[in-house]
Amino acid sequence: MTTLSPTPRSTLTRRRDRARTDRADLYAVLDAGLVCHLGVLVDGAPVVLPTGYGRVGDVLYLHGSTGAGWLRAAAAGAAVCATVTHLDGIVYARSVFHHSMNYRCAVVHGQARPVTDAAEQEAALRAITEQLAPGSWDHARRPSSRELAATAVLALDLAEASVKVRTGPPGDDAADIDAGGRWAGVLPLRTVFDPPSPCPTLEPGLAPPPHVGERSRPA
Repeated sequence: MTTLSPTPRSTLTRRRDRARTDRADLYAVLDAGLVCHLGVLVDGAPVVLPTGYGRVGDVLYLHGSTGAGWLRAAAAGAAVCATVTHLDGIVYARSVFHHSMNYRCAVVHGQARPVTDAAEQEAALRAITEQLAPGSWDHARRPSSRELAATAVLALDLAEASVKVRTGPPGDDAADIDAGGRWAGVLPLRTVFDPPSPCPTLEPGLAPPPHVGERSRPA
């Protein structure tokens, strides 16, 4: 599929002009993120938690401790909602009412599937690791059998998803523009990495590997 297939849950009800319908836009928002927020009903109450994730094709993978209540609820078939948001700028308007944000946001609805196949579990954990810390799967020690036994992996299909994007200046009322005297515009925002901070138990002289050092901005 090259386009998103809207459903009643994934169809925007407000500012539909900000919707993106190309599946590539969904991939772009997900692939650029570091953390998602997963909403799930636990004992009848909604819970929204930040967690790491990774994408392989049209599947979003999540993981956590086998003892986590939210993960057990999701694995049991509870409806879930995963959201990834990038804040790109604060929009300053001439009126408080028209202040806003420039953003890119993806929302995925569905039921998560427990991953039990060993090969798929390894691929999922690699994707999650590489999403957060590219290069680490081949550099760090792989999970042991004991660690894998303590880790649950969930798969969430990307069939039911929406993407919403806002860009550009504020949408001020004509009267406020004509009145003048108040600044309006956008304060851009981006995420950067500072130089790596070595672990205190690291042996002397061991420099950060390229996949770590190259992500940071100059000191």
